[in-house]
Amino acid sequence: MDPLHTLGKISSPDQARNLFASKLDSIQSAKIAKIKHPDVLVRIANAIALCRPSKVFINTGSEEDKDVIRKIAIEKGEERALAMAGHTIHFDLAGEQGRIVDRTYYIAEPEDLVSSLANRMPPEKAAKEIENHMSGIMENLTMIVGFYMRGPVGSPAANPALELTSSAYISHSAELLYRSAFDDFDHEVAQKGYFFTNVHSEGLNRTEDLPHARVFMDRKYQTTYAWKCTYAGNTLLLKKGNHRFAVDKAVYRNRGRELSEHMFITGINGPGDRTTWCAGAAPSGCGKTTTAMAGNVFIGDDLAQMWIAQDGSIRTINPENGIFGIVEGVNVEGDPLLMKVLRQPGCEVIWSNILVDENFKPHWVGNMEPVPEKGINFQGEWHQGKTNDKAEPIPISHPNSRCTLASENLDNYSPEAANPEGVVTRIFTYSGRDADTMPPVWVAKTPDAGVVIGACIVSATTATEVGVTGIKRAPWANAPFIPGALGDYMDAQFKFFNNPDIKEPFKPVIAGLNYFLTHRARGGDSDKLLGEKQDVKVWLAWLERYAHNEVGYLSTPIGNLPCYNDLTELFKQIIDKDYPRSLYDMQFTLYTVKIIQRIELQEKAYVNEEHLPEKLFKILAAQKSALLDLKEKVGDVIMPDYFENLI
Repeated sequence: MDPLHTLGKISSPDQARNLFASKLDSIQSAKIAKIKHPDVLVRIANAIALCRPSKVFINTGSEEDKDVIRKIAIEKGEERALAMAGHTIHFDLAGEQGRIVDRTYYIAEPEDLVSSLANRMPPEKAAKEIENHMSGIMENLTMIVGFYMRGPVGSPAANPALELTSSAYISHSAELLYRSAFDDFDHEVAQKGYFFTNVHSEGLNRTEDLPHARVFMDRKYQTTYAWKCTYAGNTLLLKKGNHRFAVDKAVYRNRGRELSEHMFITGINGPGDRTTWCAGAAPSGCGKTTTAMAGNVFIGDDLAQMWIAQDGSIRTINPENGIFGIVEGVNVEGDPLLMKVLRQPGCEVIWSNILVDENFKPHWVGNMEPVPEKGINFQGEWHQGKTNDKAEPIPISHPNSRCTLASENLDNYSPEAANPEGVVTRIFTYSGRDADTMPPVWVAKTPDAGVVIGACIVSATTATEVGVTGIKRAPWANAPFIPGALGDYMDAQFKFFNNPDIKEPFKPVIAGLNYFLTHRARGGDSDKLLGEKQDVKVWLAWLERYAHNEVGYLSTPIGNLPCYNDLTELFKQIIDKDYPRSLYDMQFTLYTVKIIQRIELQEKAYVNEEHLPEKLFKILAAQKSALLDLKEKVGDVIMPDYFENLI
């Protein structure tokens, strides 16, 4: 059952055109007449028939159409102009400032394998829910129809996608984050043989409707539905909704030759004007944008599509063309290039859930600027000292407050981002908010061990998910977006990184990153970071040299660690900072009991998963055995000099 077809009842291009003739004015009719692909026309018509908008606006991506969308967003009150030209503020409902994971479902038959970490609903029940909540939901509203490519036009890994929404804020965001591809859409759909469809409406946008808000993802028909919500993570379904479909494509249709990952893409400069490209995964809210900007040239901060090219290299594109970035903690010291865009005129920015002062200037937690006396923020009127109903101080901005902007505004933005052939990617990193266990950087000894690093990410939860707290596993930082069985996804990872078509000069370096280690974890009494935010530049620089066999390493049971002499040289060269041996020892000492506990956590969690490759357990068992031998021989705490003496 395809709910959109079943409920819309449009089955032919002629029926679609008849509906357009009755619903679209002459200007919009002339635009849609340029779209010829029958499946695209039928999909759009069914969404119109289901949602029954009062008007339909066809967005061709022209400057004139973009300007209309901006004006609708202001007129509807979805956005409000700020003091700096091109800057606007959007506030989500107070109860919907993160992904509503408890109300997000896959539409799936009972026999369909769905991730054990996700919710599911059978098609008949889902269709009834969609009918009850989306039928007529756009009455008195305008449906905006957008035609996008998730990646550069012509790229083998780019996905064509429709965005149909009554929210001008969402349409405005899509114009900043994705490539409008109206003129190329028919050709791309014909070439690829598929496209994604996204249908959304905020409805009346009331707090009392939030319990009825839903996000549905239909993998079979590659269609998402969202209603009665506005947070972009729930509603701009070109992003994480379509990322799930791209994961499915990689796992079930092109296993071993393609991956779709929750990764940044950044270029790291090396000796001789060399640039080495790195893709890295981290859960939302765990410093992915900061790490992406720590490279020398920037392509993306959130998503990556990769494939094995004919020359034997791994190529990567960013399906996005902009940043939907968390701003808490963004400041001149740690993020100078991003701050330049946010605080200097000349760039279009949509802010969300920050504080706006009386002069219509945005403020947020951690910007290292004076805090205004009062303003309006994510929960309404605000003043210094204001508390909630539990007498807790209300911060000036929500922890998941965001900025949305086009990447081309960044000084370090690379023209390679527009290359449909992608960039040759040598380094892959995995990280999370790990305060007490793993060192700042370590490299897998084999591709299989690298896949296991990704499978074993553990992270403190963040404000990106409503109602989720504590410490949790975050496999590949992609688990919320893996539609099928984790075992199938893991098998795809093993097959991809071991593909014999990857040639020797392009063999990947797969590593773990962790710059959330604290003093308390290494004998101190403070939760302050053991190091600084900017140190990640050095960890990336060391990985770049490692990829080109220009640095040594210490061989340990968990992987290869940097040598002190290489790091002290890079700290001085990259960030002009001294790096004392005492800090190195604290950061790279292995606490075997903690690491073994981490391994046992993974073993216990994975043992009941379906289709899980046995290879995972063999690698974990070998690491655990080696650590137990070391613990017996040396003790719980293994200093780096133990491994130095083995060289």
